[in-house]
Amino acid sequence: MTLSSPTRRAALGLAGAAAVLLAGCAVTALPGQTLSIPADGKFAVLPLANATDTPLVERRAQAITVSLLQQKGLSDVVVYPQKANDNPLDAEPAASSAQALAWARQQGARYALSGTVTEWRYKTGVDSEPAVGVTLQVTDVTTGQVVWSASGGRSGWGYQALAAVGQSQIEALLRGIRVTAATTKSAAKP
Repeated sequence: MTLSSPTRRAALGLAGAAAVLLAGCAVTALPGQTLSIPADGKFAVLPLANATDTPLVERRAQAITVSLLQQKGLSDVVVYPQKANDNPLDAEPAASSAQALAWARQQGARYALSGTVTEWRYKTGVDSEPAVGVTLQVTDVTTGQVVWSASGGRSGWGYQALAAVGQSQIEALLRGIRVTAATTKSAAKP
């Protein structure tokens, strides 16, 4: 069956409109793997790196990540201590990944989450849509091996808050971490 020219144009117009609507709230590279963690396992959140031009955005993303991990049911989340400072020109030097993993080991954490904020801004233009890009990875503290990673980007509509789009993106990435029932610790034998 051959479509007439006006029908074909209408079909192409509908397909184009659908593509524009879907692109307005694009999400890419959701986690393809899962990691199961017991609810009572100690989980360390290390400093995130900031690969953007926006000062202190890594701390915003880290705070969102910690909250979402606790909402997933992790009861013992420890956060790498950082000096509170609102002046980006007076920032402390970033801890190396080896230092941060050593700190997580000292805390008795089994897993440590780190990552990079690659985009966190409002796009320039008429609508000024929020755009966020984040990579996350979980390292087994005992072996130093990366056991889970996810990366993705999301843009929202002009009326959406940047933090809301960031939270949605981080939440989508963290779907790859499954919190299981707490482990029962065996009673000490006399």
